[in-house]
Amino acid sequence: MRIGLDFDNTIVSYDALFHRAARDKALIPEGIAQSKLAVRDYLRQVGREDDWTELQGHVYGARMAEADAYPGVTEFMREAMRRGAELAIVSHKTRYPFRGPRHDLHEAARAWVDMRLVAAGLIDPQQVFFELTKDAKLQRVAAAACDYFVDDLPEILLAPAFPSQTVGILFDPDGAHAGQDGPLRFTSWSSIARHFGALWTSSN
Repeated sequence: MRIGLDFDNTIVSYDALFHRAARDKALIPEGIAQSKLAVRDYLRQVGREDDWTELQGHVYGARMAEADAYPGVTEFMREAMRRGAELAIVSHKTRYPFRGPRHDLHEAARAWVDMRLVAAGLIDPQQVFFELTKDAKLQRVAAAACDYFVDDLPEILLAPAFPSQTVGILFDPDGAHAGQDGPLRFTSWSSIARHFGALWTSSN
């Protein structure tokens, strides 16, 4: 079994970090919920779209090392490897921010992977791919011959170019896509782990 994983907002949770970084820059008042979407929505509501764009580059670049993994994802990866599954990370992002200092966002993300996942023996660094566009990401998922692919973006899993032999799994921790038709949907990594646990058990 080969399982592909998206990176941003699938392996990595930015909620606490976006809130902390926005507070550090005095961009949001007290009382804004500790979530990436709450920070984004507030800044857009008050007409500070440029500040939101620059904050993204700051978080994904200079402060990437502070980001947390979603609860349960490293445990899932460890169990998947114990079961003999092969893992790949396939993501897409621009290389440099649209605004602000010129951080290499691919380099920052790869450093996070090296520190949090490779060092723990959870992923082969040769199986980590950061692409520049969604089209390139979809091509990489196909080339990686994933049996399953976990992503937080329905538009990736439902794209015409998403490989037909790959089962898409939607990671939806905020419940933003509840009730919608589409791929299998889970709101936590523990529920994804239970799903795969049942698959592994049934295949024995």
